[in-house]
Amino acid sequence: MNDMPPAANDGSADAPHILVIDDDRRLRELLTRYLGENGFRVTAAETAAAGRARLAGLDFDLLIVDVMMPGESGFDFVQSLRTTSTVPILMLTAMGEAEDRINGLERGADDYLAKPFEPRELVLRIRRILSRAGATPSGGSAPRTLHMGDCVFDPARTELKRGGQVVHLTTTEATLLGTLARHAGRVLSREELGRISGEGGSDRAIDVQVTRLRRKIETDPRLPRYICTVRGQGYVLRPD
Repeated sequence: MNDMPPAANDGSADAPHILVIDDDRRLRELLTRYLGENGFRVTAAETAAAGRARLAGLDFDLLIVDVMMPGESGFDFVQSLRTTSTVPILMLTAMGEAEDRINGLERGADDYLAKPFEPRELVLRIRRILSRAGATPSGGSAPRTLHMGDCVFDPARTELKRGGQVVHLTTTEATLLGTLARHAGRVLSREELGRISGEGGSDRAIDVQVTRLRRKIETDPRLPRYICTVRGQGYVLRPD
């Protein structure tokens, strides 16, 4: 199977550059053309190995990664990539069950879209991921910098530092932490967190994201001091 040309002809040189990794040639062609028509530069690869080769020579603003591919799966590819890269990742797959979505998020994906999908929704999700990279979530009043032990969170920049070093947050993690920060001291239900942050999803998906945040903030994630569970109600952020 021949791979697609390195990039689409559409989109200006300063347009966001997207890497599509999917073994379905027809879908790669459709995404290359459609995303190009919507102002993105697109590079395509048919396997995880081909995607790694593209990443070795080019910088990308976002990756779209299929789950079921010959050789290395999308899940394994994302988990491996997260050890070296913070590039936003949207997983695109026919596996649409909640546990599959949660698995993708646990591996480090920023978002998850099941096939078949509406192309316009894909574009909206891409733009949301890119725009939220430095955006402040809506709702509540804008808080000042919050301190949590040796962690400092700047809501305006959605930037978390621990011991003075920047801690990588996925778009979903940054949005969720920003939402908790804007309502610090107030208990938010899982439904509220999904609605206010714009992430939606199941209660389990919110639990997964909270667990990931605790690992990055708490001294002992099993005994959280800052992102606290209020039994039967939800979660609350209690900064210093």
